[in-house]
Amino acid sequence: MLKTDLLTSHITHLECAVSKKKYSHLEVQTYCTNEGQGWKSPLYAKYGSLYRISKSLLPDRAASLWRYFEFLPVLNPENVVSLGEGFTPILQLSNLGKDHEIPNLYLKDESLNPTGSFKARGQSVAVSKMKELGIQRCIVPTAGNAGGALAAYGAKANIEVIVVMPRHTPEIFKQECQYFGAKLILVDGLISDCGRVVAQMREKEDYFDVSTMKEPYRLEGKKTMGFEIAEQMNWELPDVIFYPTGGGTGLIGIWKAFHEMREAGWIKGKFPKMIAVQTENCQPIVWSFEGRHESSVGYSAKASVANGLAVPFPFAEMQILQVLKESGGYALSVTEAELLQGVKSFAAREGLFVAPEGGTLLPAVKKAIENKWINREDKILLLNTGSAYKYADNLI
Repeated sequence: MLKTDLLTSHITHLECAVSKKKYSHLEVQTYCTNEGQGWKSPLYAKYGSLYRISKSLLPDRAASLWRYFEFLPVLNPENVVSLGEGFTPILQLSNLGKDHEIPNLYLKDESLNPTGSFKARGQSVAVSKMKELGIQRCIVPTAGNAGGALAAYGAKANIEVIVVMPRHTPEIFKQECQYFGAKLILVDGLISDCGRVVAQMREKEDYFDVSTMKEPYRLEGKKTMGFEIAEQMNWELPDVIFYPTGGGTGLIGIWKAFHEMREAGWIKGKFPKMIAVQTENCQPIVWSFEGRHESSVGYSAKASVANGLAVPFPFAEMQILQVLKESGGYALSVTEAELLQGVKSFAAREGLFVAPEGGTLLPAVKKAIENKWINREDKILLLNTGSAYKYADNLI
């Protein structure tokens, strides 16, 4: 899969997203505790000598996220755990574009990844790094897709996986975890309640926590969406990107990728506006963006048919808001009825069966145009994060 004689990872260290304190990438790391400050923040992988990497190498490489190996944290290509993830297509939504008079409307379809969602990207890189660091047991709270993906990659890597999932999650998510050999624990509540169970279990046994943004490497897998967007659009970024936002790893990762590509000389010019899309049943980022609360801690959410958006207090809230501010973007929400209609519109007009999270995107675009946050003529890219086939129980 990889031409090992040409590839060298350029990772130099890990860095706290807030304090900039440096951590070794050669040791097991989780997140920055910011001693004495009373708060925690994610760690970002940092890379050196990016200017030496030429994008002219890419055409000869496999069409997977690992084509960007120099920008990824795995040191030895032999530790790569892959199921064929990445390089998902960007499709022009010609019918919906005509329907709504939006001439440059595109969608990147992450449903074609292994296990049916973008979570495969993050777990491929996270599990590869776990293998490299010698980690044998891990645990994750999940709304569905992240658990299934971790179970699959854990099976490939012979790493023990425990998945903690809300009981109301559709059955297929539970079944795939069990088929992949993971231990499944069901919890009454949302992913935040699952997170509390994970914390309790880790007090008793030594499991590596693969929670969203609480380890550094799922972010690195997700950021490859940004690299692909640039390469697939001939190194000219869209004007606007709409992203269904729960934990926010993909949103942050894409923004990180744009900065790394600029440093490497791969792209120039203006970055897109990043727009975080949530459901009204769970919209903590919208409330924070609008100043309706100081932070999402204590936010009270309801379950959503878009399981992945039911994240009441994302660990990386500060970083999500920073991306929105830096990009000149926005946060907005749509109703449960609107997102379901969005799923139907994508299916009936484009032949795409998008996940409920992806169903938020079309009504969000319409709202953004109505509010004059974006122009109808902008080049607009939507990120569908998964497949609706896995959500059949929610769509009945």
